[in-house]
Amino acid sequence: MRPLRILALMHAHLVPPDDVSGVDVTEAEWKMEFDLTETLRNMGHEVQTLGVEDDLAPIRKAVADGRPHIVLNLLESFHGVGVFDQNVVSFLELLRVPYTGCNPRGLMLARDKALSKTLLAYHRIPVPDFVVVRLGRTVRRPKRLAFPLIVKSLTQESSVGISRASVVDDDEKLRERVRFIHDNIGTDAIVERFIDGREMYVGIVGNQRLQVFPVWELQWERVPEDGRLIMTDRAKWNSNYQKKYGVMTGPAKLEPEQVERIQRLAKRIYRTLDLSGYARIDLRMDGDGRVFVLEANPNPQLAYGEDFAESAEHGGLAYEALLQRILNCGLSWRPERAG
Repeated sequence: MRPLRILALMHAHLVPPDDVSGVDVTEAEWKMEFDLTETLRNMGHEVQTLGVEDDLAPIRKAVADGRPHIVLNLLESFHGVGVFDQNVVSFLELLRVPYTGCNPRGLMLARDKALSKTLLAYHRIPVPDFVVVRLGRTVRRPKRLAFPLIVKSLTQESSVGISRASVVDDDEKLRERVRFIHDNIGTDAIVERFIDGREMYVGIVGNQRLQVFPVWELQWERVPEDGRLIMTDRAKWNSNYQKKYGVMTGPAKLEPEQVERIQRLAKRIYRTLDLSGYARIDLRMDGDGRVFVLEANPNPQLAYGEDFAESAEHGGLAYEALLQRILNCGLSWRPERAG
């Protein structure tokens, strides 16, 4: 393994401090950025961090001055807009510098939950029935969409805007929740059939040759009062909430043929949406064992001990090896040959 010069792009407020003495890194909002940069440095790589806000000029200057072998792309938005992350990646391609993670086309297809579901359904991949409610429009529920339904932001990720109130059982609650997404999240809303059952995740790394990790599952020691097990914003990020209900993730208890079927489905999704680098596929299994695709998440959380890294390690790929594999995928990606 040759040492690499790595330029790590991250949101300005998530750049780890030079001195973390006395800081509980496990609770820091920049834990992922710290885990990645420190691990890569310990592996012998040279890592330069760059906090990015709303200007591309510093990126261009850092690439020109530092001449990195690869850019570690940790941005989830640009100028506060989630879907603009694909434009930053396009900019890196125009600069002719390799980068980690997903390509612009894959980001565009996966970020729009309606677009991705339409494409997957065309390829006979099972997705929940849905309808999109654009900003400023009132919801008109098609008769085919029976309750319960779940209301989400069309483009936001990381459970943004999802709470227990997101699952609705009547038209009045549906209208209220759509208004909440429009007014508080500021995006279009997607309304889809709520699949009551088990929530599972499948991590994948690779470009043409894919490595699929063991199926991971959202697990609860104590079931919330309404009985619905969903990954809300609080379940994902609030440690007190996680302790209260015993929220965790771990290997899914499935029959071998179920695992094989789900992993094969995840690979189909990855290729259908033209993803590259690494991604996590989110699914739900109903009481009859039918699996539905919720969404594909390019460039998921890479912090040590989080779902993606844990499932990779369970599949035999240690954290250091996972990061090196992601770097290698970025170095081998050729935008001009894609498509």
